[in-house]
Amino acid sequence: MGQKGHKDSLYPCGGTPESSLHEALDQCMTALDLFLTNQFSEALSYLKPRTKESMYHSLTYATILEMQAMMTFDPQDILLAGNMMKEAQMLCQRHRRKSSVTDSFSSLVNRPTLGQFTEEEIHAEVCYAECLLQRAALTFLQGSSHGGAVRPRALHDPSHACSCPPGPGRQHLFLLQDENMVSFIKGGIKVRNSYQTYKELDSLVQSSQYCKGENHPHFEGGVKLGVGAFNLTLSMLPTRILRLLEFVGFSGNKDYGLLQLEEGASGHSFRSVLCVMLLLCYHTFLTFVLGTGNVNIEEAEKLLKPYLNRYPKGAIFLFFAGRIEVIKGNIDAAIRRFEECCEAQQHWKQFHHMCYWELMWCFTYKGQWKMSYFYADLLSKENCWSKATYIYMKAAYLSMFGKEDHKPFGDDEVELFRAVPGLKLKIAGKSLPTEKFAIRKSRRYFSSNPISLPVPALEMMYIWNGYAVIGKQPKLTDGILEIITKAEEMLEKGPENEYSVDDECLVKLLKGLCLKYLGRVQEAEENFRSISANEKKIKYDHYLIPNALLELALLLMEQDRNEEAIKLLESAKQNYKNYSMESRTHFRIQAATLQAKSSLENSSRSMVSSVSL
Repeated sequence: MGQKGHKDSLYPCGGTPESSLHEALDQCMTALDLFLTNQFSEALSYLKPRTKESMYHSLTYATILEMQAMMTFDPQDILLAGNMMKEAQMLCQRHRRKSSVTDSFSSLVNRPTLGQFTEEEIHAEVCYAECLLQRAALTFLQGSSHGGAVRPRALHDPSHACSCPPGPGRQHLFLLQDENMVSFIKGGIKVRNSYQTYKELDSLVQSSQYCKGENHPHFEGGVKLGVGAFNLTLSMLPTRILRLLEFVGFSGNKDYGLLQLEEGASGHSFRSVLCVMLLLCYHTFLTFVLGTGNVNIEEAEKLLKPYLNRYPKGAIFLFFAGRIEVIKGNIDAAIRRFEECCEAQQHWKQFHHMCYWELMWCFTYKGQWKMSYFYADLLSKENCWSKATYIYMKAAYLSMFGKEDHKPFGDDEVELFRAVPGLKLKIAGKSLPTEKFAIRKSRRYFSSNPISLPVPALEMMYIWNGYAVIGKQPKLTDGILEIITKAEEMLEKGPENEYSVDDECLVKLLKGLCLKYLGRVQEAEENFRSISANEKKIKYDHYLIPNALLELALLLMEQDRNEEAIKLLESAKQNYKNYSMESRTHFRIQAATLQAKSSLENSSRSMVSSVSL
C-alpha cells in the first residue's frame, strides 16, 4: 500500500488524491460555465494550454467541440471533434493502469483489489470510456440530424461562412462513420470496451469495498453519465437491432438509464450539465419524434429550470425552453423563446438555424404559410445541411398559398419541386431519409402537366410528429382540419388520376389524426381503417399503410384496447418493408409496443391485487 501524499497513493482508501486532479476539475467546471454563458471561444482558449497534459482539460475541450458538432452537423466540425476526442483518449490511455479496468475486473485469474488503483488511474478509466462513448456518438450525427442543425461560424475561424467540404472529404467522413456504425452494431472493440468499462465502474461504485475519494462526485457523475446514456440509447432501438446487439453482449434498460442520468443531473459534478442535456434531448426530441408523443414534460421543465435561472441568456437552455413550449402546444410562447435564443448570441451565428427550423414549424402549426416560407427560404440560402429538404419545404409552403396570395421572390412551386432531386447529398451511396422522402414526393412534378400534391406541408408535418403538437390546442387542430377537409373535397371533385388513391389515403391519415385529437374517436378510427382497406390500390406512398396501422393502434391504446393495438403494431412491423421513413416508423412502433405491453402488465397486476383483496 502506498504512503499518503505519494504519487502512487492508492485509490480510494489508500491515500490522498493528487491536488492537480482537483485543480483540473475546478478549471474545467469554469470552462463549462463560460461555454454555457455563450462565451464559446473563451472557454476553448481557457482550456487549450493544458490539453496536452491534463486528461480533463483535453476531454472538456473535445466535449465542447462535440457539442458544436451536435449543433451544426457539419462534416468539418464532426471531424475536428473526432480528432480532438481521439487525442483526449490517447492522453487518458497514458494515465490508465497498465491493466485496464475492463481487463482487470473481467479477469477470473489474478484479479487485482480495488486498492491497487490510484485516484488518477480510476478517473482515467472513466474519462477513457467517455472518450470512446463520445467518439461513437459522432458516428450518428450525419444520419440522425433533426433537420435544423447546420454549421455555425466556426470557433476557430469567426469569419467562416456556411460551407461544406468537397465530395471526397464528405465521402471519407461518411465511410468513417459507416464503419464505426457497423462496429457499434457488431460490438466493435472501442464501443464494447467503453460499455464494459462503464459496467465494471458501475459495479465498483456500488461495491461494499468502495471508499469515496476527494473527487468522488466527479468520478461517480462520469459513471452515471455513461451507464445512463448506454442503457437509455440501447433501450430505444427497434427489436431487430437490439437482438443483434444483445447477441454480442449489449443490453439496455430504459428505467435504469433514466435513473442514472437523473442522479447524475442532480449531483454537483463536471458531468451534471451533460446528464441534463442528454435528458432534455431525450424528453424533447427522441421520445417526441421517435416515440408516441407522450413526453414527460414536467420532468423536462424540472431539469431545465435551475439552469435557465442560472443562465437566463444561455442559448442552449433557451432553445430547450422553446422546445418545451412547442410540446406543450404553447406556440406563441415557443416563438418568443426561439427569437430570444437567436438574440442571445451571435458568435455561433448559424446555430440560429436550429431556431429557424423550429420557427418554421411553429408557423406551420398556425397555418401562417408566408412566415413558414420565410424561414424555409432563410435555411435554403444559409444552411448546408440539406438544401433538398429546405427547397422542398419552400415549394410545399408555396403550394399552400391561396390563389390571391402574392408569391415572394417570383418563386414557382413547380420549378422548386423539380429542383429537389438535383440537390440530393449522396455520400458513399447513401442519402438522408428526409431527402429521400422529399425526392420521391417531388417526382410527380416532372411531367409536362404535373398533378399537385394535396397538402405537402401538412404531410411533412406528420413525418415530424407535428400533430401531437397541434393536438394540445383545439383551435389549431380545427384550423388544420379545415384545410385538410377542403383538400379532401377537391380530390373528390377532381378527375381521377394515377395518384388519386394515394392522395385520398394521405388525406384520410391526416384527417384521422385531427379527429383523434378533437375527441371524435369513431370518425378517426374509420379514417385510419379506410387506408388499410385500400392497401392494394396504393401505388407510390406505401408508407401510409404501416403508419395508419400505427396511428390506429395508438388510438386503441387510448381506449385501453391494448391487445388489439399490439396485434396491429406487430402487423405494421412484420408485414411492410422498404417504404419511406421506415426506420423512424419502426422506432415509433417499438415505443408504442412497449407502452401497450406495459399497460397490459399493469392492468393484470391490478386485477390480481383486486382478487387478493
